[in-house]
Amino acid sequence: MKIICLQENLKTSLNIAQNVVSRNLTLPILNNVLLETENGRLKVSSTNLEIGINTWTSGKIEKTGAITCPAKTLTTFINSLPNKKIELEVKGDNLSIKCETFKASIKGLPADDFPLIPKLKERPIFSFKNNEIFKNDLAQVIGAAAASESRPEISGIFFSLDKEAVKIVGTDGFRLAEKTIRQNNGPASPLSFIVPQRTIQELIRILSEKGGQEMNMVLGSSQILFDMGDVQLISRLIDGQYPDYQQIIPKGFETKATVLKDEFTNNVRIASIFSSKVNDIQLTLKDSKIEFSAQDADLGENKSQLEAQIQGKGVQMSFNFRYLLDGLSNIPTKQVFVGLNAENSPAILKPVGDDSFLYVIMPIKTA
Repeated sequence: MKIICLQENLKTSLNIAQNVVSRNLTLPILNNVLLETENGRLKVSSTNLEIGINTWTSGKIEKTGAITCPAKTLTTFINSLPNKKIELEVKGDNLSIKCETFKASIKGLPADDFPLIPKLKERPIFSFKNNEIFKNDLAQVIGAAAASESRPEISGIFFSLDKEAVKIVGTDGFRLAEKTIRQNNGPASPLSFIVPQRTIQELIRILSEKGGQEMNMVLGSSQILFDMGDVQLISRLIDGQYPDYQQIIPKGFETKATVLKDEFTNNVRIASIFSSKVNDIQLTLKDSKIEFSAQDADLGENKSQLEAQIQGKGVQMSFNFRYLLDGLSNIPTKQVFVGLNAENSPAILKPVGDDSFLYVIMPIKTA
């Protein structure tokens, strides 16, 4: 293999691909990225056997071929070179690199030993025209997914698709975030599946670098492909039944409040200074005010009040302040709607004027 390409283009491809590479002592080939010529371009691939990434960069192909090289060494060296033309050439089991006065020879492993990354040939089930918006949609729900894999089905992000919309959901059993993306190019028959949280994290990172290109989502029998043209992300799906989360979303509210998001957030943060080891703060809604309070036997206590538009009866509930702050941080509007029912029933946060996002939070039960 011999190819000439720009440092900037190769750097971008390597930075995208190398992030799924982690140190693997059992299969050393997984520490490498695969470089191969394909259809007149250089293809860079990586995998950890659960997630695979393919990315393509343009260049002048003088000789076809392939090799794998240690991802960290290659990426670090290419990132350090000037933004000039780079010549890559395979010599035996080594990759020779030249860029102006810089030269290197990196020991590689045969391309034939690199794991096969699946190719999904099914038709796309959904297309997203604006990657920046889709990236923000994913970011609104990913933080609510369970960090532990003790219950694999809720450690991922749930996708539910029909002809008119995609719903994306994350939950850990204590809070839940749901985002609805309304489009009219979905599948004729409803579909649902669970994507690992790590995959969505990688997708958000790639979308941050790739900008506004169109993306197609392709579903296989046990895998999913996010195709962004010159970048592909392929992942396994989580096998399991997602909880029937619709059952816990309140359909009505005994107490409703509308409040300025930034002021609400600030009062939660201040109250959190005095929260106990279970991160609890107490909210009391009555008349036209929300009272925030917290106390700890070792720290002391505090109270604050915030003006709000409140309808319905008064209510007092305790919440984990971290979960409250997570939900508020994903609400883009200036005002937030807060819906409450009985003392130990789930509460809901929603952007005022935007019904595409909702955040459900379970209260901390009191005696």
